[in-house]
Amino acid sequence: MADENKIIENINEDKRKAVLCGARKQMQSEDEFIVSMDELSGLAEALEIEPVSEIVQNIDKENGATYIGKGKVEELREEIIKNEADLCIFNNALSPAQLNNLSTQLECEVLDRTGLILNIFTERAKTKEAKLQTDYAHLKYMLPRLVGLRSNLGRQGGAGSSGGAGSSFSNKGSGEKKIELDRRKIQKEMASLKNQLEEIEINREQQRKKRSLSGLPLIALVGYTNAGKSSLMNKLLKEFGTDDEKEVFTKDMLFATLDTSVRKIEPSGSRPFLLSDTVGFINNLPTDLVKAFRATLEEALYADLIIDVVDYSDPDYKMHMDVTKKTLNDLGAGDIRTIHVMNKADKVTIEIPSISENTIVLSVKTGQGIDELLKMIEKELSNGKKQVSLLIPYSDSGIESELRDKAIIKELSYENEGIKISAELDEETEGRLKKYILE
Repeated sequence: MADENKIIENINEDKRKAVLCGARKQMQSEDEFIVSMDELSGLAEALEIEPVSEIVQNIDKENGATYIGKGKVEELREEIIKNEADLCIFNNALSPAQLNNLSTQLECEVLDRTGLILNIFTERAKTKEAKLQTDYAHLKYMLPRLVGLRSNLGRQGGAGSSGGAGSSFSNKGSGEKKIELDRRKIQKEMASLKNQLEEIEINREQQRKKRSLSGLPLIALVGYTNAGKSSLMNKLLKEFGTDDEKEVFTKDMLFATLDTSVRKIEPSGSRPFLLSDTVGFINNLPTDLVKAFRATLEEALYADLIIDVVDYSDPDYKMHMDVTKKTLNDLGAGDIRTIHVMNKADKVTIEIPSISENTIVLSVKTGQGIDELLKMIEKELSNGKKQVSLLIPYSDSGIESELRDKAIIKELSYENEGIKISAELDEETEGRLKKYILE
């Protein structure tokens, strides 16, 4: 996509200023609403937008034209002028008509929560797959909102130069004919992106099959955004990865990384495994993004074990766990065995490490609890495994190398009659090597 086509344009190097607006419906608790507004502020800051003020309103039902009431729109407009804000960000999902009407009445750029998250994904996507997924979701979001977005783009003072997905059309001109041309262009581009994503999905499936043939168990890291998934992967890579395994990007911000990474971890004394880092979850993650990233998120579906990383220092960590659980259930991965890692425990007063059933309290930053986590992983991966003794003739010595990669070797010795190995095997490997098993 061309650089000038991103919805949010960084026109200068200074932070843009935004007034945040949220409407709380009766069904939403006050605590839930406050958490949601705090997240909206964090999402804005993730795009280097400075929240300068906040306007809220309790409503029974949304206004079809502007979501919030007429008087609140005027109050919002005055707040924007007073703070010299560049844009207004709504915590609620706005319809195309509401987006257009608010942009006109407030005389500034307007974004809703979905559009804000889409822009974050646009900025953070690095790999070809992540960029294609984000571009597709972005265009799908824009398609019914062309009139409102045109008004928005016209208020930005001209095209900027920060890259990302976008509309692939100029922000000059108006009229039904131009809107229809824009719509056709977006539909054509979406079709092209969909074809490319389908090709990548085929390649991803082939990669999964190759990984399954390796015999190595797959562990998927999941969890709320900024819980420390990538930091945990890097910690394990540093301690137990191979020299050619690159660390993944980490930063203390929402959605610091979107790209799924798979790395091999080889703990001493335990079975090696593949570790997959996935995109973080968030409450009310846009449906179009979930659909676009479904192929990536489905890494969890193929996992032998899921590690749910939780920011234990966050007062709302229980809500974060509920969001993660719901997302996994929606993906069909709710029944996969899970270890809950309560991370960032160094920020709270609690014994580290602390273990209870399938939950461990630890700190990736200090390293406290990492060894205990590996023992929990080994225990979970050993479920369904059987310890057997084998005698491998030297003529079949390649089996020793296979077992070193795929199994846990408890004892190994080189005897006159062959290689004697005591190891934990899964049912498939045990059946295939049955003739070498000692009674």
